[in-house]
Amino acid sequence: MATQSTSMVNNFELEDLVIIERKGRASVYSRPDKEAVKAYLEEFTTGEIWEKNIIGGRP
Repeated sequence: MATQSTSMVNNFELEDLVIIERKGRASVYSRPDKEAVKAYLEEFTTGEIWEKNIIGGRP
């Protein structure tokens, strides 16, 4: 499933997400590194971390 909904993303754990970003003419798929954003997870929801572009995937 693909979404632009922060509310939808909040229903998933960070490890459930696959971030897709455009690099030139290619799509690059990655999974967020939970350890790299551990401090943010204490203060923000998964959707907020995504919305703030901390894990990528935002224009």
